[in-house]
Amino acid sequence: MTQKNPRNKFPRITLITPSFNQGTFIEKTIQSVLSQKYPNLEYIILDGGSQDETLQILQKYKRKIRYVSKKDSGQSNAINQGIRNTSGKIIGYLNSDDYLEKDALYNIAVFFMKEKHIMWVTGKCHIVDSTGQEVRKLITVYKNSFLKFFRHRWAFYIVQYISQPATFWRRSIVDKIGLFDENLHYDMDFDYWIRIWKKYPLGFLDTYLASYRVHPFSKAVSSPETQFQTSSKILEKHIHSRLILFLHMIHDMLALRLYRLFPAK
Repeated sequence: MTQKNPRNKFPRITLITPSFNQGTFIEKTIQSVLSQKYPNLEYIILDGGSQDETLQILQKYKRKIRYVSKKDSGQSNAINQGIRNTSGKIIGYLNSDDYLEKDALYNIAVFFMKEKHIMWVTGKCHIVDSTGQEVRKLITVYKNSFLKFFRHRWAFYIVQYISQPATFWRRSIVDKIGLFDENLHYDMDFDYWIRIWKKYPLGFLDTYLASYRVHPFSKAVSSPETQFQTSSKILEKHIHSRLILFLHMIHDMLALRLYRLFPAK
């Protein structure tokens, strides 16, 4: 009797990594994905034409990953290229300086297989520095408290408590709301989550799925003012509540002061 392929037991997950000159960190990212040993994975790296050691690292893993290295028009464009050219029923993207936690993909797959009515889900996420040491633990606790007790779209407008590397969605969502806004070079995930949440409630997986790395060369750390300005403009596009916009602005101002007190290393 022919045995069933074990890959068919699990939904196909497409994981996309946009990359540009992240040779310092990208091997850790790749290893965190491959070490999952998830049996039905499609992993593609969209590199924007890196000039550092990134290509040598990608070549090293060429039998286990798909990658393209060519100039693109930014992170959102790279993510969209990945979505267009992949076939997974579940999609996520992992930046080239972040990494997955153990069994993250299995946990995501099992969640979606059990919760068939849930269209997207997020989990908890560590914040680490350039050496991989956990930092900003109070911020992590703060975000986790919203995920557990105040998981509401209006609260998310004020506090961006969804961690991008720990968030996955069903591919059918793309047919409903489209791709990422390629005009955005900061907070494209914030915009995308708002667009999804207008149609579908957010699922929550109470476990750590990923680690988000803060370091002096990351966009969010090197230009926090630009990021916060962008998030305000995104919110203005989606809602018209002056109260929510005001509370969002106050929260961003406080967050900016906090980040300046505890800079990335």
